[in-house]
This record gives sequence, C-alpha cells and structure tokens, in this order.
Amino acid sequence: MWCKTGKILLVVLVGLLLVACFGQAQNEEDKPAIRIAGKSPLDELPPYIRQVTHFGERADWSHDGKRILFLEKTFGDAYELELATGIIRPMTHHYFHEGYTRALYLSNGDILLSGARRFDANDPWPSRSEKNAELWVLKKDLSSAPVPLGENCSEGPAVSRRSMRIAWTQGGAFYMADIVYKENRPELANKKKILDKKDLPFKCDIETQNFRPLDRATASSAPTSEKELIFSAYGYQGTEVMSLNLETGKITNYSLAPNQYDEPEGIFPDGKYTLVECDKHNPNGSQYIDIYKLALDGSGKTERLTNFADYPGYKASNPAVSDDGRYMAFQFARKGDVAGVGRGILIFDLEMYGKTTTGSGGRK
Repeated sequence: MWCKTGKILLVVLVGLLLVACFGQAQNEEDKPAIRIAGKSPLDELPPYIRQVTHFGERADWSHDGKRILFLEKTFGDAYELELATGIIRPMTHHYFHEGYTRALYLSNGDILLSGARRFDANDPWPSRSEKNAELWVLKKDLSSAPVPLGENCSEGPAVSRRSMRIAWTQGGAFYMADIVYKENRPELANKKKILDKKDLPFKCDIETQNFRPLDRATASSAPTSEKELIFSAYGYQGTEVMSLNLETGKITNYSLAPNQYDEPEGIFPDGKYTLVECDKHNPNGSQYIDIYKLALDGSGKTERLTNFADYPGYKASNPAVSDDGRYMAFQFARKGDVAGVGRGILIFDLEMYGKTTTGSGGRK
C-alpha cells in the first residue's frame, strides 16, 4: 500500500515540476538573460568582440586602421597597439612628463595630447581640470618632447579626421582653430569662439566630442565638409547628444531622451550615426552605461551594441569607430570607476555583428 501510494505521489510531483518548468520557460522568454554570479562580460564575449589589451583606456584609431592609440591609465603614458602583431609600443617614454588624460591622432599622424605640467599623487584630479590640463602636439616620429599649444582644455578636445582642425572646451565655451606648422613647430591659427553655454536656451555643462563628417561620396576632404560639431549637454534632461552647426550656429538635439544619460563618443565616417554611452536599459546614470548606436537623422532611434552592464558591477564606454566604419574600439570598466577610466581595450567587428545578429533597441 505504501509503495503504491509513493509511486502515485512521485508521478504527481514529476508532473507538477514539468508544468512549472514549462510555464517558467514561457514567462522568461521576453526577459533579459540571467547572468551567472561571479562572471564578467569578458567570460562570455560574443564572436564579434575580442579583447586586445588587458589594461588601458580611451582608444583612438590610426587613419589606416592598423593601430590603436590609447592611454595606459588616467595621468599615464600613451601607447600604440599594432593590431597585426599585438606589439604595444610606448609613445611618451622618451621624455619626462606628468601624465596625460587624452591622446588622439591628428589627420597628419601627429598626436594631440592633453595633460598638466604638474601632478600630485595625493591630490590627482586637479591635473584633469581645465585650470591645469593643456593641449600639446607630439610628432609622430617621436623625435622630441611634445610642443604646448598654449591652450587649456576641459576634458576632451574634438579632432577632425580630415583636416588639422580641432575644437575644445574652455571656460564654458567652445573654441575652434587649425594646427599649423611654422619652422616645423606646431601652433594654432584662426582661433575663434564658436559657442558659449550662456547663450543656450537651457542650462547645462558642455563638452566637445566629434566633428560630424559628411559622406565621402558627396563631400570633398576639405574642412568645410565637416559642418557640425557633436557635443555633450550634461545635466540637460539627464544628458543629451547635441550638435552645433558651424555655419549657422543652430543647435540640434539628436538624442531626444529626457531623463536618460546619452553621451556621444565616437562617430561613424559617413556621419549618419554616432556611438553613445547610454543607460537606456537601466536609467540610473553614467555608472550603468553601455554602448548604443544613435541615428543622427533627428529620429532619436538607437540600437544597443554591448551588454556589459547586464553583468553586475560592469560597464562599457569610450567607443571609437575606424575610418572605414568596420570596427569599433571600446573599453570596459567597473561600476564606481571615474568616468573615462578603463581596464582594457576591446574591438567590436561591426560587419560580423551585422551578419550574426539583428541587434536590439529601437525607437525611443
């Protein structure tokens, strides 16, 4: 009698478990994948993402797409990674300095640096401030120490990929100038103020990001082919992706996402999209960001490209697109890291991604 009753109970229990599991599977279909505790996004990289360094931050592509320039750390040295060989070369070891916060290729292959003349390890962050951070040009042959341009810069400058034009933030305003060489020494020419945040119809802090190129099929490589400057409007509706028309002064809001963090970092060579650090998936600010692709057509349409923030304690940031539009370089970091801090560089194959997945995201 006991044996028969036990068998009946066992059958009932198995049936209940199957129903429960089937029901749970149906309910979980539309939910994000549950991440295994203790794993990082580096443990489960998709085939279109590969890690190329185990340290470093703020990657920038060489114009031929064969090398990546990056900083070892905030207030550190600049290095160059040769992708074909994996060789990493120091770019700023041949002279003494106090560390850098930005390193970007200029259109002629020289390097634009931002860094302070003094550094205090006990109080480091003033060296990243506008009061102390200066712009410098380092020759690509590394034949000498960099030359100061005589301008301070708040956070990152914008560098043209087609001319020697740069833009930077100083005193709540944007300035633009051309780098010229006189007796082989770089200096600025044609400097002008192009925007003051006091003139905006809303309150925010601003930072230059990228010149927006026109499609090479319809534009020449002259400086006039870059007619917009993409910038961050921090604190306005969260943070928004804005642009300044360099000919008319018109301001355009491209992200159109109130109460969402959207910071542009890296633009596509055809000028149709920009990458953004965004918290759309978890709107709690810049510590929860992943990388999205934002259309620059006024629609506000986005597509999420990375899912690092799905792993507790991680984020992806500071993307940059190669000149052929094939690859994105970006960095990963941990929640709590200061903005811009990275713990390694990765490469995202945009072409492979397009073939293997339809992506996610959609219209805001």
